[in-house]
Amino acid sequence: MDILGIETSCDETAAAVVSDSGNRLRPWIVRSNVVASQTDIHREWGGVVPEIASRQHVRDICGVVERAMSDSGKSWSDLKAVAVTQGPGLIGSLLVGVSFAKSLAWSLGIPLVSVNHLAGHIESLIIEGGLMRLPAVVLVVSGGHTNLYLVTSGENDQSNYQLIGRTRDDAAGEAFDKVATLLGLEYPGGPVIDRLAKQGNDQAVPFPFARMTHDDRNAGPTVDRPVGLAATRSYRLLEFSFSGLKTAVKRHVQKRNREIDPGGGLSASEVADICASFQRVVVSSLLDRTFRAARQYGARSLGVAGGVSANSRLRADATMRANQEGLPLFLPSLSLATDNAAMIGAVGLRQYHAGLTASLGLNAQASLAI
Repeated sequence: MDILGIETSCDETAAAVVSDSGNRLRPWIVRSNVVASQTDIHREWGGVVPEIASRQHVRDICGVVERAMSDSGKSWSDLKAVAVTQGPGLIGSLLVGVSFAKSLAWSLGIPLVSVNHLAGHIESLIIEGGLMRLPAVVLVVSGGHTNLYLVTSGENDQSNYQLIGRTRDDAAGEAFDKVATLLGLEYPGGPVIDRLAKQGNDQAVPFPFARMTHDDRNAGPTVDRPVGLAATRSYRLLEFSFSGLKTAVKRHVQKRNREIDPGGGLSASEVADICASFQRVVVSSLLDRTFRAARQYGARSLGVAGGVSANSRLRADATMRANQEGLPLFLPSLSLATDNAAMIGAVGLRQYHAGLTASLGLNAQASLAI
């Protein structure tokens, strides 16, 4: 069967047609995957402006969906359901996709399926990599999220997701963007820092690692803690923090600017060194906790998903460490790492087969847990 997936959680308008493959190990075939990015629009503002994003979704969504249908070679009558991201994300952006999907499902007389954006990122690992061996530990890391999930098997071919760690402050992708701004680099910061870091010395600046083990840091965001780990040092070691690192970069840049002749500014080589040193700490922090969680929960496979999973240092270091640990590692292709609708369609198919459809009263939810 064929399903249309729609994704508008942030600043990409995306649509895709996904089909059953008949292969249990690689269950999905992506017939089309169209993404209209708003990066160029938001670059002049240094970040995503929610009102601008939602208005651009309105302009783009009809053309994107039509292109996805055309590229797929399927007709409207082939569709058995419409899947759409319900949340989490920017509420104005989500409303555009949800409203469009409800109207389309009603007009075609087919079911509507609501999908969690974060579940979509986890599913992106399966689209090309095949089924993961469970239990698995998956790091979802992007501009808005830095979460660790324990993935186990559930009923009706569904997966259970348990949140076992998350950031206490900035998401990793957000930290990349903010550090890029401090260095006078363009938005989005992740790809720029990744590129410049390859030219720098990652040991040049001794930026600090966040240590989440002190008793005075016991208070923080409430997450679904595993039984028996409610207030333990072991649990806190799976939390992330990037605000201190961001502040350390800011202070280093300010100090260097005071030391440099007025009007001189940081040299290109020094900017590259800062990028490399910052990126090393972020990647090490992410992977230290991910592999610690894998050992703690007896994971049989690992996954890294979300926009930051496109980072070349993260992919290389994750691959090296997984090989050392003897664990299968799942990474999305670059086209599936960032927001897309293929992952939404894939989750939608899985939920449709389990009978999990939504009513036309569905509403967007900016904060939506898996």
